[in-house]
Amino acid sequence: MSRNQSITLLSVGHACVDIYQGAVAALVPFFVAERAYSYAAVSGIVLAASLLSSVAQPVFGVLTDRWAMPWLLPLSTVLGGVGIALSGVSGSYALTLAFVAVSGVGVAAYHPESARVARLASGGSHSAMAWFSLGGNLGFAAAPLMVAAVVATGGLRLTPLLVVPALVGSVLCLPVLRELERRRRSTGTSAAVAIGRDDKTSFVKLSLAVICRSIVFTGLSTFISLYATQRMDGSKAAGTAALFALYIGGAVGSVLGGWLAGRWDRVTVSRWAYLITVGSVAGVVFVPGPALYLFVTLTSVGLYVPFSLQVTLGQDYLPTRVGTASGITLGLTVSIGGLASPLIGSVADATSLRTALAPLILMPALSCLLFRSLPEPTGPQPGAAAHKKEDGSDAALAPARPGNR
Repeated sequence: MSRNQSITLLSVGHACVDIYQGAVAALVPFFVAERAYSYAAVSGIVLAASLLSSVAQPVFGVLTDRWAMPWLLPLSTVLGGVGIALSGVSGSYALTLAFVAVSGVGVAAYHPESARVARLASGGSHSAMAWFSLGGNLGFAAAPLMVAAVVATGGLRLTPLLVVPALVGSVLCLPVLRELERRRRSTGTSAAVAIGRDDKTSFVKLSLAVICRSIVFTGLSTFISLYATQRMDGSKAAGTAALFALYIGGAVGSVLGGWLAGRWDRVTVSRWAYLITVGSVAGVVFVPGPALYLFVTLTSVGLYVPFSLQVTLGQDYLPTRVGTASGITLGLTVSIGGLASPLIGSVADATSLRTALAPLILMPALSCLLFRSLPEPTGPQPGAAAHKKEDGSDAALAPARPGNR
């Protein structure tokens, strides 16, 4: 199996998992309509999925650093789907909360190990990792369409049908895992680990930059629809179009980031992307008229160009803890950034939505400044993520340098 085939299967599998991240919010209107849940109740459901998933990801990252667990990919994919599928079956709020939490655990278990496997399958290619990240973005964006197609026609009793993507995703990853096992047997080792020392200082700076990025994206994704509706004379279609532009820009930025990193180093690409995003966020907040959509799209592209690059940089800064690095950059930092949304809402209630969104302009500027102090890893880099020998010790394969794609 070629590298491109492996990454394609993993990317589609990633989409199948991240559908369930987006499905929770998409189910909220149906919970309110059919079960008369209050806003506080549905907020608890969303919080159960997002916070549990984001906080648990570093935990699973630590576990995958100690033991290679490729079997987590199919298992966690099914777990993520089953939780959402069962969330509409029972009218009990406690059971609904529990099922959504189960889905969140499945999503949390998937990401650190899948990032390690994708790094192994891609041979350290930044463009391949960008395609892997794109799958997740597309899955998240497709969730509202899937939920509407299933639940809007027959109500929450049809949520068991939502398990189908999970079943597909769990099957798609199996050929990749078999291929990696075949490679392991042919080389006579069960490990491919980075050679080098952990750069914890750089990893902390990177994590802070990711938090700043998350504050911007979460803030805009929460309020851009309302803001566009206000700016366009109360048109709900305007709000939907702005949200669509935010998602589409993310898909473009993910692929563009991998392509640019093949020509310049990741730190340089990320730094310039954040610098350009400062201007585009300012455009979203202050430029009147339909130009709003252009600036929303540019902002999304600018925020997603560094997305997959930050994941591989985190892995390179912590070469002996690839799973932990993936769990933090993909999970914990996103959760922490999302905690700013209630603060934005409070400021908007007290003043205006424009005033509340204006501080977001500073966030990509801070990310840019943090990236100015980050080094591009120049020592031996892993062409793959960590595996462990049967006795638990490390073994190493020849590393690939950053210039190898």
